[in-house]
Amino acid sequence: MSAAAAATVLENLPPSLDSTAEQPPLFDGTTRLYTAYICPYAQRVWITRNFKGLQNEIKLVPLNLQDRPAWYKEKVYPPNKVPALEHNGKIIGESLDLVKYLDANFEGPSITPDDPAKKQFADELLSYSDTFVGSVFSSFKGDVANEVDPVFDFLENSLSRFNDGPFFLGQFSLVDIAYIPFIERFQVFLSEVLKYDITEGRPKLAALIEVLNIIPSTTYEPITISYSSS
Repeated sequence: MSAAAAATVLENLPPSLDSTAEQPPLFDGTTRLYTAYICPYAQRVWITRNFKGLQNEIKLVPLNLQDRPAWYKEKVYPPNKVPALEHNGKIIGESLDLVKYLDANFEGPSITPDDPAKKQFADELLSYSDTFVGSVFSSFKGDVANEVDPVFDFLENSLSRFNDGPFFLGQFSLVDIAYIPFIERFQVFLSEVLKYDITEGRPKLAALIEVLNIIPSTTYEPITISYSSS
């Protein structure tokens, strides 16, 4: 399926399962993505699934993180976090690992670059993603501008590395998927609550956000500000 076709697949999103919900069958041959609509880590894998056009191949099992079912920790995924993928008789976790797993094991448009220089830079940016997220979160209780200017400047400079498109590696890739759920949230929160505009003086970051907002497979509902631990 082409990227354009993947983006047009619509689905009815199932309701989130709470502590009263029955457990779906386990290891019955169905591939399931245990997720949470509000979790940016889970949204990384959700975006990958949608971009690759896997809505019919991978079933969503959304969880209510504030009232999650006991069976999820006891019988499905002991770390009790989302996302997790049920596939081929095993459960796999960790969002970036799952993004790579879906790209390597399922059909659809590739999100991994072929160019060696882009592959190396992708590894650097993926390694930096935890630093980026942690730095912005910690800034909420401190001097926002002084603490987040360096990390958003790093993103702006990174977007200048390749000039064959508006994305981190020029073309849309797993790096954009890793960052965009967090960038979108931080943009709204920092602007509305702390009056800090992450795009001011950063035209490439502004362009990235603009183009990602019009790619259907990188949008998800509901868009919400939530920093609950998962």
